[in-house]
Amino acid sequence: MANKLLDKVEIPQDRYEMRFSGSGGQGMILATVMLAEAIGATDDRNVVQSQSYGPEARGGASKSDVVISANEIFYPKAMQLDFLLVMTQESMDKYYSDLKEGGILVVDTTLVTDIPTDNYYGLPFTRLAREEAGHIMVANVIALAAIAEITGIISKDALTAAVLKRAPKGTEEKNKKAIEIGFAEAAKLKKQKGS
Repeated sequence: MANKLLDKVEIPQDRYEMRFSGSGGQGMILATVMLAEAIGATDDRNVVQSQSYGPEARGGASKSDVVISANEIFYPKAMQLDFLLVMTQESMDKYYSDLKEGGILVVDTTLVTDIPTDNYYGLPFTRLAREEAGHIMVANVIALAAIAEITGIISKDALTAAVLKRAPKGTEEKNKKAIEIGFAEAAKLKKQKGS
């Protein structure tokens, strides 16, 4: 299955770099692990996931990167972001400058209010998790599903399989609901933006 997003993006070394950022405890690392596993299981692309550790794990800005390429990946860290997910204002302030011109920015509008550009996709992931899915801990899964819808980087079926493989026992239904919410909300947003 060809990767639609990489086919659209002209990168000389065929390298697509993504960063998920937020605060420790929001599940950014788990989200990138699930995305990398979904891409690795269904695509002929190479994928590598990495994350930051240290004090970020206790509430500061945290990040986790995914690098995708049809070729061998010699350096696993993101250098110039093609895509950035921002779940907190602190992570916006810290990582926005790493997004290259023309890159895709996705923002949790529940927690991020100062956005330095008009060119972004904004959805209230944290509020949707609390009010629609019934638990704030699935905000990362809602965001992941929205990203899949916005970018076309992975199919809904592949993403669902990866999420359910990693979901703690007893949370499967909440995670399925989170996936539905993410895809539906992102589809509405794309229609509004005309993209």
